[in-house]
Amino acid sequence: MSTPPRSREVPPVTLLESRFNQDDLPRLRMLVEQYAGHQGLPEPRRSEFIVALDAVAVNAVEHAGGGGKLILQRSNGHLNCHIHDSGPGFSADVIPERTPELGCDESGRGLWLADLLTDEMRISTGPGGATVTLTVRLP
Repeated sequence: MSTPPRSREVPPVTLLESRFNQDDLPRLRMLVEQYAGHQGLPEPRRSEFIVALDAVAVNAVEHAGGGGKLILQRSNGHLNCHIHDSGPGFSADVIPERTPELGCDESGRGLWLADLLTDEMRISTGPGGATVTLTVRLP
């Protein structure tokens, strides 16, 4: 009796690595959109992924030192977008549990949106800043 072969995890392939600030955000959105398209992420999922990464990158610009670093990787049938900043960090409890009301002064709306638009969002923080990882499955 033979056992079925195990699927092996393949090391991530880095597609794009870029530091960014406010002025770089349009170029960053365009580049990630192109890479996601080349990797087979269809519309409208691709546009949702771009909106999610833009929300997190804008947070890095506005709340964490004016910019950050984006790393886009393909790994085991997924696209992972890691956005790292050098700000003071935060925790996942800033993400509203329900739809934020328009006009409210509640923080975390961008993270709430990014979480809603992706298959998975992970947040890690440490003394060097925060990293938000956004993941979508590829077809």
